[in-house]
Amino acid sequence: MMTKAEKVYDLLKAAYPDARCGLDYDSPFQLLISTMLSAQATDKSVNKVTEDLYKQYPDLDSFLKLSQEEIEEKIRQIGLYKNKAKNIYKMLRVLRDKFKGQVPKSLEDLMSLPGVGRKTASVVLVEAFNIPAFPVDTHVFRVTRRIGLAGGNTADKVSDEMMKRLPKYKWHLMHHLLITHGRSICTAQSPKCGSCTINKICSYYKKTMKKE
Repeated sequence: MMTKAEKVYDLLKAAYPDARCGLDYDSPFQLLISTMLSAQATDKSVNKVTEDLYKQYPDLDSFLKLSQEEIEEKIRQIGLYKNKAKNIYKMLRVLRDKFKGQVPKSLEDLMSLPGVGRKTASVVLVEAFNIPAFPVDTHVFRVTRRIGLAGGNTADKVSDEMMKRLPKYKWHLMHHLLITHGRSICTAQSPKCGSCTINKICSYYKKTMKKE
């Protein structure tokens, strides 16, 4: 018998056939930088900044020439740019000194980098290296809990729950499907429940319908 998580996966897959990573990058290194920049920022705003940034500084060696203040100046259009610049500056040096300039391929090693949490590490693993992981951003956290797929009160707990509910080969796409759904239909404020493709199996919708 198909589980609720698998039903949601199939319905969202049919609704969003083009769901994919919204960040533009040409290498694992660029993806790491972009994902660090994307915290509390839109993919669109990150891509706008990195389009020129990666043309001038495409790799670790070129990035290492930048001072922390120069990084700040180049990403100042993005929220929390001062803190992000500080973390990126530190991360570049750890990447050079500890990992010989190569983006590591394990969750533990990635999370040892300054400014890299589990969500960022998971994005790099699954997008750059096709290593199964389940990144949980604000959209995934909200949508999974609202639908009734997860009950954890932290992103890490939700990630653990979702990895138990779906086979590994579905983790990557499910992450993107939930993000797309969260941006278009299951928004934080005033979700469009009436036009939602999964409202019949959504816990939030059932509660809302009872109140009405």
